[in-house]
Amino acid sequence: MSGAGEGRPPILSMQDVEVVYDGIVLGLRSVSLTVSEGSIVALLGANGAGKSTTLKAASGLLSAERGEVRRGTVHYRGRPIAARTPSRLVRDGLVQVLEGRRCFPHLSVEENLATGAFAGRPSRPELARAVERVYERFPALRDKRRTAAGHLSGGEQQMLAIGRALVGRPSLVLLDEPSMGLAPKVVEEIFLLVRELHAREGVSFLLAEQNAAAALAMADSAYVLENGSVVASGSSADIRAREDVRGLYLGERAGRRARFRDRCRPADRAPERTEGPVQTRGVGAAASAAAD
Repeated sequence: MSGAGEGRPPILSMQDVEVVYDGIVLGLRSVSLTVSEGSIVALLGANGAGKSTTLKAASGLLSAERGEVRRGTVHYRGRPIAARTPSRLVRDGLVQVLEGRRCFPHLSVEENLATGAFAGRPSRPELARAVERVYERFPALRDKRRTAAGHLSGGEQQMLAIGRALVGRPSLVLLDEPSMGLAPKVVEEIFLLVRELHAREGVSFLLAEQNAAAALAMADSAYVLENGSVVASGSSADIRAREDVRGLYLGERAGRRARFRDRCRPADRAPERTEGPVQTRGVGAAASAAAD
């Protein structure tokens, strides 16, 4: 792949990762991807494709939803994450912003931001400085610092969720569907912040997003997921130029939406695995709530 991260060491790598929910439902099949230090990588796909599952496999959060990495490896900064808890990964600089924002509705804005520092256990002055940095990026949050998060708009809650992640000064942010349910103007502000953090502070991003046009516009490289498998990958320019991507994800061709891999060349097809007791039927439907 080409892009801003070319030639740099990977900050995150996943190799042949297979994820299973409840011991029987296959969420990911042989997923491999790399996020280079200082790059933005887009993860594209429809609902149920496995985007959220991929992020949770990288952040160690699968067990909260009865999921596990059955095969393959995930490395952060060259070390496997299997022996590290999610809180340890946060202290090491890997933070996930979950889909749907997930703020604590009864806590104030400032109390929500403080929870982002829990894993690092900073001193009071350090926490105050971290929260102030968030307010500098999101002035609207400063104005509502005493307001309960449940009373914020959707855009303000997304700002709060990202701000909470930034309190810990992360090196890699896993950002799950940041545009979901937000007005276009707010989406533009969120993506502008991602660009600024990347340009000014060198923060790396793995961005799962259904808004393919917006994601590809700022990403260095991209992967396309369907039914838990990677069906295409390359630089953002290469992915954007593909006829199948333009038709299925960028809305540039009318007609019935087919499966992505039905349009792919044979070389693009992910290998099928038939061995083992894992159920693959219904990955995109029955497992959609868990997988994405």
